[in-house]
Amino acid sequence: MAKIDEYRQIVRDLLTEYSQIKAANEEVEAELIFDLERDRYQVVHVGWSRKHRVYGCVLHLDIKDGKIWIQHDGTEGGIANELIDKGIPKHDIIIGFHSPFKRQFTEFAVN
Repeated sequence: MAKIDEYRQIVRDLLTEYSQIKAANEEVEAELIFDLERDRYQVVHVGWSRKHRVYGCVLHLDIKDGKIWIQHDGTEGGIANELIDKGIPKHDIIIGFHSPFKRQFTEFAVN
């Protein structure tokens, strides 16, 4: 259980860092969405750019069965690399936005 608690803290810290990056348009804010009961974590952009509504998920990570599932990654560098830098082994990271077939060809976990 200590491993999962550590993973939760790392995910929350990383997503909090991403939420503090200011958008070029100050009318768009980054919202943190943490479902601590179900281990679901997101950063979502919400607001207005000129006369257009902005709403979209930047990052979505889940923790399931002791592994971090990257469900969506809208970052330039890739959140998986940052998780590795924080000490999470590749065998505990699943690239959920890749099909199950494609995951076998990555250096990360399949399930």
